[in-house]
Amino acid sequence: MAAQVLAILLLAWALRGLLRRLIARLAAHYELPPMVVIGARRLSTFLIAMAATLAVLGRFGVSAGVLWAAFTGFATVAAVAFFAAWSVLTNIFCSFLILITRPFRLHDHVELLESGEKPGLRGEVVDIHLIYVTLRETHAHGGSSLLRIPNSLFFQRAVRRWEPGAPSAVLQAAAPTTGRGQTRSLALGGGSGPAAADPD
Repeated sequence: MAAQVLAILLLAWALRGLLRRLIARLAAHYELPPMVVIGARRLSTFLIAMAATLAVLGRFGVSAGVLWAAFTGFATVAAVAFFAAWSVLTNIFCSFLILITRPFRLHDHVELLESGEKPGLRGEVVDIHLIYVTLRETHAHGGSSLLRIPNSLFFQRAVRRWEPGAPSAVLQAAAPTTGRGQTRSLALGGGSGPAAADPD
């Protein structure tokens, strides 16, 4: 048993050295960037170490299939948790950027432009949370609703900010006219897209 384990470790060590020399030759021949070479070395070392570990555990009677199933399950859960945590951390970091750079403040009227002059999410900033910014939108038919927008979205799109008292006048001036020359008024937040309303 000990001889088999030792043979597996020696084989893994020799294979690692062979792959490292092969990667070095390929890097010199094709002039690969250093980051690609380092990444290839780390990946090859990780794969060899995993294969050697499974082989050693197999010598002790542990089923490789059970270990592989457990590893893939753990890796899947870890990947999902990582991306979920990364999204939350991104929004928290963006909240600090909003407070530091101050692209808008409480009670400002802002709009997230979809593309160019296409209307986007808009409303009055009523709260700046660690995860999201809350906008109050007023509908043309009356009433209002709340939009909770992730903080990271404000750094992915263009943000329009109106001066105090200007949104209504600006929207009315930009609204298309009817056939009789009358201006069709647009309330702040009307047609604000598919975001879910959250009455509070």
